[in-house]
Amino acid sequence: MSRHLGENIGELIDDGLQDGIDIRRAQWAAELPGLDTRGMAILGRARWITLAARPKIEAIFASYGLDTGEADVLFTLLRSGPPYRLRPTELYRSMMISSGGVTNRIVKLVKAGLVRQVSSDGDGRSLPVELTEDGLARAREAFEADMAVEALMLESLSRDELQQLARLLRKLALSLGSSPAME
Repeated sequence: MSRHLGENIGELIDDGLQDGIDIRRAQWAAELPGLDTRGMAILGRARWITLAARPKIEAIFASYGLDTGEADVLFTLLRSGPPYRLRPTELYRSMMISSGGVTNRIVKLVKAGLVRQVSSDGDGRSLPVELTEDGLARAREAFEADMAVEALMLESLSRDELQQLARLLRKLALSLGSSPAME
């Protein structure tokens, strides 16, 4: 980014790198001088990164016969630890989606033999969902493959840069109240 552009937008970044966000910010700086576009520098890039990463991640899930929502259910059950069982309410709170969305995913996963609903001691209203042996194996393999692809996506950053970026993103997510549920 040029020195002149940096001064127009209230920051000075001269690392020799430029992307589409820099170009858009330069256009906005010319059109509306003095407009603070720092949000675009962060949130615009976050959106672009997500859009670029999603197809690669979704391809991993598809290679295991899963869509993103189904993978989310399996991974949530897996990270809950043995016996890999949660009530549908616990699933939807942890995944931050509607109870109807969880129900549809559970139905598909039951049909695929990856989860089962088990009898609940004393509470027949909400049958817990647990991973089957096949579900446990598929969840582990798919998650490991996903993390390997995501690690490849981050190879251009050093260990220190990764730690700094993770810390800053956590701080931003917490300040926005948008950090994933901690259940």
